[in-house]
Amino acid sequence: MNTLKAGDKAPAFTLNDQTGQPVSLSDFSGKKVLVYFYPKAMTPGCTVQAQGLRDIAAELDAKNTVVLGISPDAVKRLEKFYEKESLNFSLLSDEDHAVADAFGVWGLKKFMGKEYDGIHRISFLIDENGTIETVFNKFKTKEHHQVVLEALA
Repeated sequence: MNTLKAGDKAPAFTLNDQTGQPVSLSDFSGKKVLVYFYPKAMTPGCTVQAQGLRDIAAELDAKNTVVLGISPDAVKRLEKFYEKESLNFSLLSDEDHAVADAFGVWGLKKFMGKEYDGIHRISFLIDENGTIETVFNKFKTKEHHQVVLEALA
């Protein structure tokens, strides 16, 4: 796993959102974009993380920042998660994990003694010109939104 770092150019991508509509990183030129990768919609950690970002929408808006959540979930599952948690940002389906691979967040994981490939919970703050400004890879899911706000301050 070769995770992108601050200063790297963010890879261009287009993925379908929770409604099945294509969303591209380039759609947000001139804005900061928080691209956050999470393992699975509707699981406890991912829910807490999404709720935290949902609840700071006004602060993110004031900082000209858009949130894009990316997971390997199917569009249908993302739609359920979006509606159940009243989310206010796009959830993108990366079923073949091509975008996760491009950002270097797909790799070997260990859970309860088992090893498997999956998405690592890593977020990237991308500046208005498409360059990675900050990489968040060490945080508790319930504090993710606070760490992001501190970086934007």
